[in-house]
Amino acid sequence: MASYLTEPFDRLPFGGADKARRYATERYQGAAGLNWYDCDPTLRFLMRRHLGDGFGWAEPRLRELGALMGGPVNAWAEETDRNPPRLEKYDRWGRDISEVVMPGSFEASRRELVATSFTRPDFIAEAKANGVDPAPLGVAWSYLLDQADIGMACALGTGGDMVVGLTELFAPDEVKERVREIFAAGAFSGEAAQMLTERSGGSDLGALESTATRDGDAWRLNGFKWFASNANGSAFVVLAKPEGAVDGVRGIAPFLVLRERRDGARNGVRIRRLKDKLGTRSVASAEIEFTDAEAFLLAPASSAGEGGDGKGLARMMELTNGARLGISMMGLGCARRSLVESLCYTRAREAFGAALDEQPLMRRKLAEMIVETEAVQALVFDGYLGKPRLRIGAALIKLRAARLGVTAASDAIEIHGGNGYIEQWPVARILRDAQVNPIWEGGDNILCLDVRRAIERNDAHEPFLDRLTEAVANAPGGDDATADLVSARIGHVREAIGKWRGLDRSTAEARLYPLAQYMADVYAAALLLEQASWERADSGADRKALVARLYARRHLADAGPLRAIDAPAEDLDRFKDLADGAFVHVGE
Repeated sequence: MASYLTEPFDRLPFGGADKARRYATERYQGAAGLNWYDCDPTLRFLMRRHLGDGFGWAEPRLRELGALMGGPVNAWAEETDRNPPRLEKYDRWGRDISEVVMPGSFEASRRELVATSFTRPDFIAEAKANGVDPAPLGVAWSYLLDQADIGMACALGTGGDMVVGLTELFAPDEVKERVREIFAAGAFSGEAAQMLTERSGGSDLGALESTATRDGDAWRLNGFKWFASNANGSAFVVLAKPEGAVDGVRGIAPFLVLRERRDGARNGVRIRRLKDKLGTRSVASAEIEFTDAEAFLLAPASSAGEGGDGKGLARMMELTNGARLGISMMGLGCARRSLVESLCYTRAREAFGAALDEQPLMRRKLAEMIVETEAVQALVFDGYLGKPRLRIGAALIKLRAARLGVTAASDAIEIHGGNGYIEQWPVARILRDAQVNPIWEGGDNILCLDVRRAIERNDAHEPFLDRLTEAVANAPGGDDATADLVSARIGHVREAIGKWRGLDRSTAEARLYPLAQYMADVYAAALLLEQASWERADSGADRKALVARLYARRHLADAGPLRAIDAPAEDLDRFKDLADGAFVHVGE
């Protein structure tokens, strides 16, 4: 039953029931309220593959998670977006308390997520006790959360592994114990932040000015961080230069700063203001000043007294690859949510005598979104679960996934027409949120520089190309043309890397972007072929082979002088297979 009043213009001479039906509110429910596990055949397929015999134990828990994310967590995210955090700068006596007040919707969501997280220690122990690998479940948890609220994912997870890991290696014993208490619920408890960016330079970390001065077994840290997310946390990794260190990258060291000093007093952490951001409003981002803050060096102390071994930043950057995969998952989450909203909307919306998803041009766009989203899904899941973990993988995956989150959300807004541009519809928030992913943990240019570093210092392209060759070798029979195409492109990537290494330094840097994009294209195509072999073994179906073929045709094939206008119309002819394999509205 409709919850709105009948409009007078429904009774106008050119109106009528058929036209009124097209804008009946109850027909446009979208993804909200659905079980996001049940409606996602691709996730169920990947969980069956990666969990093996443990799938039976895991599926009821995955189904509960899908209901939680599609229901309460998504609703809380919408409420928090409308009522973002605020800063209580001073108490009634005018003293600086720098307290971030989070909305009730955020607190409710965080409590539920921390209590039910697949990354919490007791859940991991239970899974292992039942012979189940908890890693794929943790990936699924992030994947579903990121469809609801990437800001919450940032608030819960940013820097947690880094704080815990570096503290255990380098902090005094009493500080280790305090950090263990803070993170008793696991690294994804919403208590951590990493504070790198300063006004003097974002990606140019060597230009930072924050300074640490030795003070007994601790340090006094002074400086100003320009963009620090999860400012309401309790434990921060802060980059600073020890007094007397070189003024450059090698002089940087990571420090641990807790909200409270060891003696229980408030530490010298002042919040100047919260950032008024475009999106991700559920994570409090702030400008933070450190004034003689008690800090602990998270690196080996050097005998020369500089405060580190000159490798503090490099050591921290090794942990950054995990964070980049987290941002990649956020991009995938935005893309997946945009896809689902688009499929829901086009099934309900009618124009020119038919539903939108029956129109050839719309089918072409939806098919493209399906293929691109599943290609990035293959990349991200391989980044997390593939063995061995590729040194070069995180940068390439983030390069592709973060950007897809933006373009898919933009496509979803266009598909919704004017409605998509209105904040009452969900895709406007998804676009606002997605736009940060290409920035967090390094923009495209920084990622390309990391690809260069990995090739030049580690020959990281060799295990990367081996991984691609292995994936294509497992391609199912029946589509040798696609496998041959991808195999040929693997050889071409190797050739391109060799040519690139012979370029002069400036030209080589300028060519990094097309090289990295080429590598990502072939990486995704190879993984989709591998998934096609899994699907063939799992169910005998050939849908993933179709996805791989469409992806390879778009990204790797020579379009020819006709720009592939004469190519087979499989995206139209098999649209139902593509759409039904991407999204199932349970109950239809």
